[in-house]
Amino acid sequence: MTISIRSVEKKFGRYPALNKVDLEIADGELLALLGPSGSGKTTLLRTIAGLEFPDEGQVLFHGEDVTYASAAARRVGFVFQQYALFKHMTVAKNIAFGLDVRKGKDKPSKAEIAQRVEDLLKLVELEGLGQRYPSQLSGGQRQRVALSRALAVQPSVLLLDEPFGALDAKVRKELRQWLRTLHHSINVTSIFVTHDQEEALEVAHRVVVMDKGRIEQVGSPSDVYDAPATAFVHGFIGESVMLPVEISGGAVHLKGRPLDLAAEGAAVGASTLFVRRHDMMIGPAGSGTLDGDITHVRSFGPVQRAEIALAEGMATIEIDAPRDRELRVGDRVGLKPRHYRIFAGG
Repeated sequence: MTISIRSVEKKFGRYPALNKVDLEIADGELLALLGPSGSGKTTLLRTIAGLEFPDEGQVLFHGEDVTYASAAARRVGFVFQQYALFKHMTVAKNIAFGLDVRKGKDKPSKAEIAQRVEDLLKLVELEGLGQRYPSQLSGGQRQRVALSRALAVQPSVLLLDEPFGALDAKVRKELRQWLRTLHHSINVTSIFVTHDQEEALEVAHRVVVMDKGRIEQVGSPSDVYDAPATAFVHGFIGESVMLPVEISGGAVHLKGRPLDLAAEGAAVGASTLFVRRHDMMIGPAGSGTLDGDITHVRSFGPVQRAEIALAEGMATIEIDAPRDRELRVGDRVGLKPRHYRIFAGG
């Protein structure tokens, strides 16, 4: 199912939740809507689902205008963060619910429903658990049941709203990998909302980065990480050093001091220099673009993070370096960006 979002606007009172949003979603794509709270990602998902209707614009499914069609008419499967399972029903009954409530010729036979439930339990790796109740399952298992229930009705589109937000970090990581594999099996156009950038970059085919009701960038995970289109995207995705600089005379200045960096066609005036923490190379004092004193070092995983007070009180920044690089508090070091971006605006 292809989906087209055309100039969609949505306000809640005077608040613009969606502002002229345009988006094309390919058939069978797994798309992430990523952004901070209040960015509009859940409102966009609910508008695609038919749970909200836009004030302006169109929503098309496979070229058909469904802007004001109900969620049922759109044949959308929806998975919520809090599972929303029926506590008094077994796992099998929960999965079968959407089929059991159908009327007349639309309702499959009992044998067909039982087979569908069995197939889905196998698909989500919960074979043999059909007669258990939700309270007897782990959080990750309950979310798989919720996903199975959404898939039981054979939706044209699968929508997931922060599907792993209520789970602990280890289970979230396991389910992210599982969802990617599952999507490859079912090949249903799927859209999920998340504020977790790692989740979006790991799972999705494409990522839509949103802020203040607008789309900032759409691209593959590598596109939005390696080539952020705006200052917001660079600051939101990944961890960056951000320094207020001035562009003048074709040079980059920090606190009035020229830096040995190309301005890269940046407009004259106040700008922001962005460098990924791991892209700031560290060497002996005087060997880089900037000098600074190490004030704190802590290690985690394969990296160590150093807090560095830049010389002449220009700023204090944090950078990441390999664990095998010896960094000591009190040492003066030189810093030079390996890769960097400059965006207009201070």
